[in-house]
Amino acid sequence: MTPEARKRLLDAAEACAAIAEFTQGKDFAAYERDRILRSAVERQFEIVGEALGRAGESDESLERLIPELPRIVALRNRIIHGYDSVDDEIVWDIVQNKQPASEIQLSKLLSDEGARE
Repeated sequence: MTPEARKRLLDAAEACAAIAEFTQGKDFAAYERDRILRSAVERQFEIVGEALGRAGESDESLERLIPELPRIVALRNRIIHGYDSVDDEIVWDIVQNKQPASEIQLSKLLSDEGARE
């Protein structure tokens, strides 16, 4: 893995950890009511998508290692360019059902890479 890709994976992992921290103990109703929380979570998803997109550009093997990479980048694009049509239920579903697996996958990739160095 290139040093650039590793740095971007670290950025994405930190953003995933922030999402987990921000949403810990929350339910959808709390998420939906709290504009600051929604903004914070969306911002972290923007960082995840941008970081993984750049990582994929600097190390093409990541697209094989992170099969969801195109969908993650697409979410980032939707949040940024379709800001007026972001569906809170979809974002919350990703927080609950997809983001934890992504965080684990990033940690594993970084740990495997660290073991090779």
